[in-house]
Amino acid sequence: MIEANANIDPLVIGGKRLQSRFFLGTGRFPSPAVLQLALEASKAEVVTFAVRRVNLDDAREDSILQHMQERELTYLPNTSGANNADEAVRIARLARAAGLGTWIKVEISANPRTLLPDPLETLRATERLAAEGFVVLPYTSDDPVLCKRLEEAGAAAVMPGGAPIGSGLGILNPYNIGLIAQESRVPIIVDAGIGSAGDVVQAMELGADGILVNTPVAKALDPVGMAQAMRLAVEAGRLSYLSGRIPRRQYASASSEAEGVSKPALSLDTDNNGNSARDVKLDAAIAAQGENAAREAAVALASDIRQHAAEAADAGKELGGIG
Repeated sequence: MIEANANIDPLVIGGKRLQSRFFLGTGRFPSPAVLQLALEASKAEVVTFAVRRVNLDDAREDSILQHMQERELTYLPNTSGANNADEAVRIARLARAAGLGTWIKVEISANPRTLLPDPLETLRATERLAAEGFVVLPYTSDDPVLCKRLEEAGAAAVMPGGAPIGSGLGILNPYNIGLIAQESRVPIIVDAGIGSAGDVVQAMELGADGILVNTPVAKALDPVGMAQAMRLAVEAGRLSYLSGRIPRRQYASASSEAEGVSKPALSLDTDNNGNSARDVKLDAAIAAQGENAAREAAVALASDIRQHAAEAADAGKELGGIG
């Protein structure tokens, strides 16, 4: 079901058709061997890494990239460490010249403590790089207006953060993420802040087209197991989103509809206000004759109820003997 769904619901970015909606970062893993196992478990087709950590003189011999050459992967180098648009553009050009392709994740932090993206510099870098033919995926805040501006600037996909990078806080503002996904005409890849597979499902059910994670996999007690869990969460969340959840209701709603259900063989009548006959009689007796008369009426009604119950039981036995 999931594989068939991926064939009819592919993720397309920059003209490239992807079967996996799970993007994986390559930093902070315990070892290259664990990274390889996690990558295999994730089934990710797009991997990201900081250009400043790559040996651009010979990318093929880089300590990270040399372990990925046998896989059919799309590289998404990022401009982590850039402080402004000029630096981000320079880094992107260096990555392309080193043979790392034309995909680039624009990442410009405004504050070294929070690592939150600089909105103005990110927008400027996106405009310039898109004009130069790059497939630009800018990392940004969960601001619906800014995400729309980045789309208009030429971004091939937009990557709003669910929470600060590496925080594991999950989706802090689900309303904004849902609104961004609803209004965007380009893919929305939620990036940063994810802490668990549950966060992944939530983001996908909000309408995100994909997820990018690094720390929650690399720093998990079992990175390989977490990579698999998050891959399944992406698939489950996407399928749930496409299938359509039921609307939220303030009150309970019975799973069995009242229409078409047989009425009891015998029942007490009710008035227009839904009051039973015994309640009506009792209220009338109290109003007309006082407490003693009401007591007598209650005794009589109790006798009637027992009689009704006995008749109903007999009717049930007769129905049970049919056939």
